[in-house]
Amino acid sequence: MPTSRFLCVVAASLFSTAISAQDTAPSVKPDATVTSPALSIPYSSFASPEARALFPKLLAEGSKAPPIDAPIEQSRAFYDRLNSDRVTRMQKMYAVRIHSEKIAGVSADVVLPAQGLAKENEHRVLINLHGGAFLWGAHSGGLVEAIPVASVGRIKVITLDYRQGPEHTFPAASDDVEAVYRALLKQYKPQQIGIYGCSAGGILTGESVARLITDKLPVPGAIGTFCGSLLDIEGDSAFVAPVLNGQGVPAHRLTLVDLPYFHGANPRDPLVQPGLSPTLLAKFPPTLLITGTRDMTMSSVLASQQLLDKAGVKTELRVWEGMWHSFFSDPELPESQDAYRVIVTFFRMHLRQH
Repeated sequence: MPTSRFLCVVAASLFSTAISAQDTAPSVKPDATVTSPALSIPYSSFASPEARALFPKLLAEGSKAPPIDAPIEQSRAFYDRLNSDRVTRMQKMYAVRIHSEKIAGVSADVVLPAQGLAKENEHRVLINLHGGAFLWGAHSGGLVEAIPVASVGRIKVITLDYRQGPEHTFPAASDDVEAVYRALLKQYKPQQIGIYGCSAGGILTGESVARLITDKLPVPGAIGTFCGSLLDIEGDSAFVAPVLNGQGVPAHRLTLVDLPYFHGANPRDPLVQPGLSPTLLAKFPPTLLITGTRDMTMSSVLASQQLLDKAGVKTELRVWEGMWHSFFSDPELPESQDAYRVIVTFFRMHLRQH
C-alpha cells in the first residue's frame, strides 16, 4: 500500500475510533457535504500564549460589530475606534512620522520611519491598500497596516484612502490605485514600487495589478496579498473558519458580490477575480501571500498561490497556525511581529534599489 494511502487509512481509523468512543458520528451526503454533531475544538497548541489570551477577547469584541448591512456610519465609527486604538498602541512600539497629502487626487497618509529610511530604500516605496470589506478602514485602518512595516523595514509607505462602497462601486478603487501608481512612476521605476494590502486590500492589490496589466502599464516590483487574494471567498475555510471562531456554520457564505462595492459587477470578470485568468496571472510580479488557519479566506489564499505558481510566478506563502483574519493588526502578538519581518524581508529581496 502506498505510504500516502496508508497514512490516510490510519488517520481514518483513528478518527473513527475517537468518534465511536463519543458514540457520535458525522454524516456524509453524496455531494461530499459533511454534517457533524456539536464539536468542542481546543485552541491551537502551536499558537503563542499571547494569541491564546487575546483570541477570546477579539471574539467578544467582534460580537459587538454592526452587521454588514448596518448603516455605513455605524460600521465606520465602530472600526475606526478599533483601529485608532491599534494605531495608538503601534506608535508606542514603532516610531514613525506621518503626514497626509493628496496624490493624483487621492487622499493618502505617508508613513516614514522616525529613524530615517534605510540606504537601500531611498529609492523604494510601498503602496498600502487597507482592509475593511471595501466599506471602512480609511485612515486608521491604513495606518494599522503601514506603521509597523514602515518602521521595521525603514521604508516609505503610502496608504491610500481609495473610494469604497456604498458611495462608489467597482472599479472606482482600481481607478484610484492606477492614478496614484501613474503619479509615482514619475519619481520611481516600477521595479522600485511594491503594493500590499490585507483583506479587501489584499483583493484590491490583485485587482489593481490585473488592471495595470490590462492597461499595458509596467507591473510593480513585488506585491503582497494578505488575508484575501485573487479569488472569491470560497473553499473549506469559508465554512470551517467561522466555526473555529465561535460563529457557527454560516447560513450564507459571504461573496464579493454581496459587498455594496461590487454591486453590478460581473463576478467572473478577471479584473474582479484575477485568479480566473491564467494569461493575466503569468504577468504578475513576485507575490507574498499571508493567511492563518482560522482565517475564512485561507482557502482562497492557498488556491491563489497554487494558480500563481502554475502560471510561473515567484511566490512566497506564509500560513500562521491558530491565527485569524487580519491577525497582524494587533502588534503585541509574536505572530504579528513575525509577519512584519516576513513582509519587510520579502520586499527587500524583490524591489530594486536603483
